Amino acid sequence: MRILAGVRGCWTALALPALWSAATCRRFKSADMSAHSRGSRSTKSRNIVIAHAIVSGLTLLSSVSAADLGPLSNSQQKFVDELAAKSRSAEVEHAAVIAGADGWFFLSSDIRFLSVGQFWGADAAKVSRAHKPESADPIPAIVDFHEQLKKRGIDLLLMPVPPKAAIYPEKILPDVDLHGETAAPYLARFYDELRKREIDVVDLAPVFLQNRASEHAPVFCKTDSHWSGFGCVLAAQTIKEKIHEKLARQPRKNYAAEWKETTIKGDLGDLAGANAKKLEPEKIAVRTISDKGTGAAINPDPNSPLLIIGDSHTLVFHDFLAEKSGLLDQLAYEIGFAPDLIGTRGSGATSVRVSLYRRAKKDPEYLAKKKIIVWCFAAREFTESDQGWDKVPIGQ
Repeated sequence: MRILAGVRGCWTALALPALWSAATCRRFKSADMSAHSRGSRSTKSRNIVIAHAIVSGLTLLSSVSAADLGPLSNSQQKFVDELAAKSRSAEVEHAAVIAGADGWFFLSSDIRFLSVGQFWGADAAKVSRAHKPESADPIPAIVDFHEQLKKRGIDLLLMPVPPKAAIYPEKILPDVDLHGETAAPYLARFYDELRKREIDVVDLAPVFLQNRASEHAPVFCKTDSHWSGFGCVLAAQTIKEKIHEKLARQPRKNYAAEWKETTIKGDLGDLAGANAKKLEPEKIAVRTISDKGTGAAINPDPNSPLLIIGDSHTLVFHDFLAEKSGLLDQLAYEIGFAPDLIGTRGSGATSVRVSLYRRAKKDPEYLAKKKIIVWCFAAREFTESDQGWDKVPIGQ
């Protein structure tokens, strides 16, 4: 399909020179008139025009992405439209939380993110919450961060956390049947755009969907904005599959793992406001990780070649809601050594990269110890971060 689309683009460029820029058309029109006055040179001019058309077609071919694969299906469009209606209602009511079915609750910002359509490129400023229009598009900042790390020999693994409603769409819109299609089509297309720019993106949606009804499920908390203990484990296992060969020579330690049930007070209850119905405490399963010999908790290792950066998804179950059960703990168990960690309770878009810069500025040798950085944050940050997506240096 992509090849055919590119071929069609090539013929379009041949048949419709109006697609070229005005300056290009004027330039080639001038060349053609000049060549015509010279007789034999008109053939050369026509060849130049045809060559330009072919290059235009090949450019279209190289830029074909999931975003060019046509409109949404009827069921996807209905899902997006109804989410948009819920988002508008929440904004009118100044509601940070939207109640779903069966005791599920959702951040209204998650719902808005899923409903705004394409959120990158020329469309970014139209839908982003960023205070500065120039920082609305996340792609330039992500690519810049990747290129800075690459120059230092550090691999970037981008791992956005899918919106809860993309994994459990029936809990927010019980009457909409997606017929097995993705509930976040624009997010999938965005990942294709990043991959075209050589960004290594981990899309957790497939593994979350596959395990959403398994023994330790659900993969998200019903009354909290974060993944569940089980979702955190799945994320760590997914990271391991991506990186274990690159860090195979790292010395290993022995850790013990134990599944436990814990009771949490989800953050969505407080965000719902004083007038909202009080949410009951929620029971979830977490896998606690500890040193096998001493039983001690795992601490971030500043000398580790692996660094986790991101929003509160990097801290939940490690610093709050539970202990010894966060992403750092799960990843240490999966790979056999402790990662380093720079996490924030705020935005995982720009502020966490500022924190990384400050750490590297304080210790000039800090980045030299790193081989892989996992950047983990809620996918809604692509549109909902008021800080936006600024380019930030990673070191001196």
